[in-house]
Amino acid sequence: MSDFDRYTRVNKFEKRRKNTKLMTVLLIAASFLVILLLGLWIFGPEDEPTDSNEIASSDNTNSEDNNEEETDVASEEESTQTEESSSQTEESNSGVTDESNNETETNESTDSQNVETEVADPAGEDDNVIEAYTAEWQPIGTEQEGPHTTQFDTESQDWLEMEQAIRVATGLTEQDMITWFIGNGGHQKAIGTVTNKAETEIYRVYLSWVDNEGWQPTLVELLKENDKK
Repeated sequence: MSDFDRYTRVNKFEKRRKNTKLMTVLLIAASFLVILLLGLWIFGPEDEPTDSNEIASSDNTNSEDNNEEETDVASEEESTQTEESSSQTEESNSGVTDESNNETETNESTDSQNVETEVADPAGEDDNVIEAYTAEWQPIGTEQEGPHTTQFDTESQDWLEMEQAIRVATGLTEQDMITWFIGNGGHQKAIGTVTNKAETEIYRVYLSWVDNEGWQPTLVELLKENDKK
């Protein structure tokens, strides 16, 4: 056999061996690609719904959080409105009460101011009297019925009506008057000593009972000092 023939056979063998290796590599690569595709096909669809569920769950959570925040804000607004409404109602009620008190004070003051007073002599010799005055006061009216017996109990109807008659004569209001003394001034008569709350005005008031018409102021003395304190 010649050297040429030997060389030719060696080349053919080498080429065949190289082709076999290439085929083997290609088969391995193809097998790996098939396996990869199968894996994606089998496992891929299961991952996608999971991701979608997670996204949906996240959206629902965010929506619930937003709803809770909106509910909290709405509750706070309702609470604020309720407090404002309650505050306005209290202010309105307070205003009505103040107006009612002012009307009462005005009526009592008007009863006194509508009567012209004139200087009078004190009821007796008393250096404590600064001056005295009288007026044509009318009986204040009464809720009592039947024969009258004067009661000097502070809880009695007599006491309340005597205080009212004193306020008419002095011009003091119920809120600005301190009653220091109301006592017997004779048959169906009474004498009361009162001051304003500041105790800068001191009055001694004489009252007479008129049947079925109530207590009537007859004389007021302005005093220097409170002799009943």
